[in-house]
This record gives sequence, structure tokens and C-alpha cells, in this order.
Amino acid sequence: MKECELLAPAKDKTCAFAAIDFGADAIYIAAEKFGARKAAGNSIEDIKEVVNYAHKFGVKVYVTLNTILTDDELNEAKNLIKELENIHVDAIIIQDFGLLNLDCKIPFHASTQCDIETVEKVKFLEDIGFERVVLARELSLEQIREIKEKTNVELEVFIHGALCVSYSGQCYLSRAIGSRSANRGDCAQPCRKKYSLIDDEGNVIAKDKPLLALKDFNASKYLKDLVEANVTSFKIEGRLKDVNYVKNVVAFYRKKLDELNVRRTSFGKSYFDFEPDLNKSFNRGFSEHFLNGRKNSFGGVNSRGEYLGKVEDIGKNFFVIKKNNENISSGDGLWFDIDAGCLVNKVVGDKIYPNKMPKIHLGTNVYRSYNFEFEKKLKHSQTTRKLSAKIDVLKEKIIATDEMGNCAELTYDFEPAKNEQSMKEKILSCLKKSGDSIYKAEEVNIKTQIPFLPVSKLNAIRKDLYKQLEKREFKYGKRKVFKPVNLGKTLDYRANIMNSEAEKFYKDCNCKIEEWALTDYKDRCVMRTKHCLKYAFNLCGKDKKLYLVDEKGKKYNLKFDCKNCQMQIFF
Repeated sequence: MKECELLAPAKDKTCAFAAIDFGADAIYIAAEKFGARKAAGNSIEDIKEVVNYAHKFGVKVYVTLNTILTDDELNEAKNLIKELENIHVDAIIIQDFGLLNLDCKIPFHASTQCDIETVEKVKFLEDIGFERVVLARELSLEQIREIKEKTNVELEVFIHGALCVSYSGQCYLSRAIGSRSANRGDCAQPCRKKYSLIDDEGNVIAKDKPLLALKDFNASKYLKDLVEANVTSFKIEGRLKDVNYVKNVVAFYRKKLDELNVRRTSFGKSYFDFEPDLNKSFNRGFSEHFLNGRKNSFGGVNSRGEYLGKVEDIGKNFFVIKKNNENISSGDGLWFDIDAGCLVNKVVGDKIYPNKMPKIHLGTNVYRSYNFEFEKKLKHSQTTRKLSAKIDVLKEKIIATDEMGNCAELTYDFEPAKNEQSMKEKILSCLKKSGDSIYKAEEVNIKTQIPFLPVSKLNAIRKDLYKQLEKREFKYGKRKVFKPVNLGKTLDYRANIMNSEAEKFYKDCNCKIEEWALTDYKDRCVMRTKHCLKYAFNLCGKDKKLYLVDEKGKKYNLKFDCKNCQMQIFF
């Protein structure tokens, strides 16, 4: 049986607790600074709460410090890592090589921001000391298999969530346009804006379209392939998503992986009181991206949600949908494929009365972007996660053993019961209760003459046993020491070097550093992407000069690497 980790995002401790309860084997969360999602920072105190709860189930906590750092920020970042080590965070996800000389016990994982898309890059990262790498989202199953076959490092792959159109770490568009850098955790998401595509003769190929906006990634039908490719960790994107999103998506993938009979890397079972459905949470429509060949993934701007049907009747202030079996409720959000939306004020029979009447026509496709009843169900879900336990009642002592192998023992003064049958029922009933603990006694074995124990004593024994079981010691394993190896490359601004310690590490790897990270991108490549507009508009093989034009009239030169089927955008 293969072992796989389900890795969930957490914007804050509320989302982290939900991810754990709903089946995650690990969560990733940002500290107060230096994470690639600037708006999702968390205090050391909050992260400590998350770690303490997570470790009860053997769930790991990874903290993202995956931005590039200035010389002035390095010491602060290193001190922060020391603080995270003190609260027993399981690993740090980094981008900046200026952190590699830090003497600490906590493992480092190489962020996808390191632009990890080739066997050569993975081997380099493994050789210098990384224990895990987060692969680029653009890789195919075949490429993932090849990387695993030729390396020994743990592989983490994205399986769900928003897609960056650029190779991660290689997008400078937001920084070039304004002052917000993706590599500094502050991307303004210009890729979600509208653009026009024109040729050198002024012909308009596409006008005012979200040409760089992609649908969301959904690899659910390829989980078996990824398991068989020996991927270590299955990662859900979404550190800016709300708690209901986390509950639904984590529950969905937990159930899917369990159906594949993979061994979890954590312990406990989640008891769900709802049926997860990816279509019912925020999504821009789904794409499998490049996992199984090249496909277009246009259309990812607004939440689309679940498809309901087509408009079949329109009144002055209502419309009717020829819908599937889904019920529509007041409070639902609807989205139409004419790039418009509305809220449902009320439903009378088949008639839907919106808060504002959209400019729809007969046959317009309708989606539910917000499912009021489903969101309410998620909000009030009583889903819990429990560790299984076995309790053995012996003469003068009671022993509890949980599924993690932890044991607890309490003694009592033995006195034989006068009414054995009645006492036996009370013992079984009391010791099988879970209460507000994280344990569920799957079996209670009485291996002695039935003792007399008052109900109050039994309840107290159960609580004390479970309290003892929760006491664990945490120890870091032996961590690899980072050391330079011969890389022998010439590096420019795309290596994202921003401090002298990162520069020194690369030089020790026999690299020539032409320049550090830039602030002026005039005539420079500001994005490299596998989302090729030449391919998307059937222009492959045609010798046409193409440009993107944004909503302010700024023109961007496009260059194409047809051999690797990639597009570059120049500022």
C-alpha cells in the first residue's frame, strides 16, 4: 500500500483547524512576514496553537517563508525560523538561498517559486540538501514520473486550486506595472485583467478578453496516476480561501484518496455529515492543465460554480431556467456566460426573481457561483476527527492504547461487582463515550472479574486516560546540511537573487552572477508561460508578430519558443 500526504492550505488558524478536522495529513500556513501571500500572515502564537492541535493527529505543519529577501531582512527571517523551530513546526517552505546557511534543526522544502520544472533542477536541489521540492504546475504526468525515477527527493505536486499563468517565480509583470512583486508576496494579479491580442499589421485577433486568466486546476481524476508515480504530497492551493472552501475541498480529496486505499501519513478518521462537491465551492471552471497533454484553459476570472441549465423564459423582473435537478434558493449567487451575475431574491415556482435583472437572452447558460444552502451546511457542519483507541480493563488498572501506539495507564482499587451484568454495561457505556475528546474507543475489553466502579469514577478515568494519551514528545529528525555543488551556470535577474548570502551560495556552486533581481524591466521578459496564445488561436507555424494590449493601451511584445511550446511577454 502506497503512502500519500494530503496537504491543505490555511489562511489562518480557523482554516487550519478545519483542514485538520476534515482530513488533511499536513497543512501549510504563513507566518507574519515573508510568505508568498502577503495578506495571509499569522502570529507565532496562532501557529503554535495549530501545531499543538495538528500533532495530536500526527498532522504536519509547514510554514511558508517563500519570498526573496533583502540583506536587511535576512536576519529577521532567520530569527523567525528559530522561533518556528521552538514551537515545533515540521518544515519551512523557502525560495531564497540566503537562508541555506542557517544552523537549525527544521527541514527546508524548496518552494514552487524556485521554478522547478526539470530533472536537472530537481537533482540540483536534492544534491544541495533539500528534502522535498514543490514541482511546477505545468508538468505532465510523464514528466513527473521521469523526475521521480531519476531522483530520490520527496515530490510535492499541486492537485487543485487557482493556476498562475506564469511559471512560478518567473512572473515580474505585477512588479513591472506597479510596485507589487509576486516574488515578494504581493502580486496584483494583472493576469486576471482583460487584454487584446493584435498582430504587427494592427489586426485584432481577440479584443478585451481575459487572455491570461486560467480556469482552476482539478486533478481529481488523475489521483491514481499520481499515486502510482510515487508522488509524496498532494497539495491543494488556496491560502486566501475561506474556511468553507477548505472544509469542502479537503473533505472531497480525503474521500477520494481513501477510496484509492492509500495509506495516510497522519492518524484519525474524519466523520463527515455532508457530501463534498467541488462544483459547489468557489471555482472559475476546471482544467486538468497540462497533466495529460496541451489544452486551452481560458476563462478564469470570476467564480463560475456549478452548471444549472439554460434560460428558457424571461419576464420583466424574473427568468426561468430549464435546469437539472438542483434546487435554487434565496441567497444563491448566479453567474451567466455573458459575463454577468446576480443574487437570487426569491423563487416562486419556476420563476427566479434576482436583485437586479441581467441582460440575458433565451439559451443563456446559467451557473450557481454561490450555493447558499450548501454554504450554510458547511458553516454548521459537525464533522469531527477522532483517533481510534482500545481500552483494556484489568484487575486494579485500566490501559488505553491509541492507533498511534501511545499508551496510558491508571490504577484503581479493585472491588468485585455485586451485579456483574449491570456493572459490565455501565463500564462499556462509560468507556466508549468520546465526549469532547479527540478519541473514539473502538473496543473496550474487560479482562478480569467485573469490578465495581461508580459511573463518576469511570468517566474520570476515561478523561484522565485520554489526557495522558495526548501528551507527546516532539523531536526533529536528522536534518541534511546544505552544501554547494557544481552547477556552472550564468545567472541573470530570473534567478531572483536579492541578497549577498544567496549570491555567495550560487558563486560557491560555480555560477556567474550577471545581475540581481530587477526593479526596472524595460524591454525585459516579465513572464514566461506554457499558456501559449499562438497555440490557443491556431497560429502555430504562422510567421506573425503578436502583441498583447492592456486596458490602458500598453503594448507588450510576445516572443515564442516553439520548440518548448512556451510564450514570453516583454515589457
